Amino acid sequence: MEKQLTKAEEQLMQVLWDLEAASVKEIIAQLPGPKPAYNTVSTIIRILETKEFVGHKAQGRGYVYFPLIKKADYSNKSLHKIVDGYFEGSFKSMVSFFVKKNDVDMNELESILKQINDKKTEK
Repeated sequence: MEKQLTKAEEQLMQVLWDLEAASVKEIIAQLPGPKPAYNTVSTIIRILETKEFVGHKAQGRGYVYFPLIKKADYSNKSLHKIVDGYFEGSFKSMVSFFVKKNDVDMNELESILKQINDKKTEK
């Protein structure tokens, strides 16, 4: 999956990942105001179908849309793209950057390290 989402596409995908399946009207209802036009959301959904992020099934006179890609899979690919593009492929460099720039406190850092160690133990 090399395709990336635009900001608008990602916003609609976030709604679909949360709802698991929804009509265009249901998607619009979940978006913050000011609400986009029905045709705008419908067009973006069709683009997401072309990119193979979304599928649909007929329901009544309309369609219900659902994600074809899991949120975790997309997040993982996006994170790797950031690490490769900005941190020379080094997760260590990325974590170091965020610790320095975002004033991460010791409790947060310990929690992150514990999660990493727990993952290593699972493998």
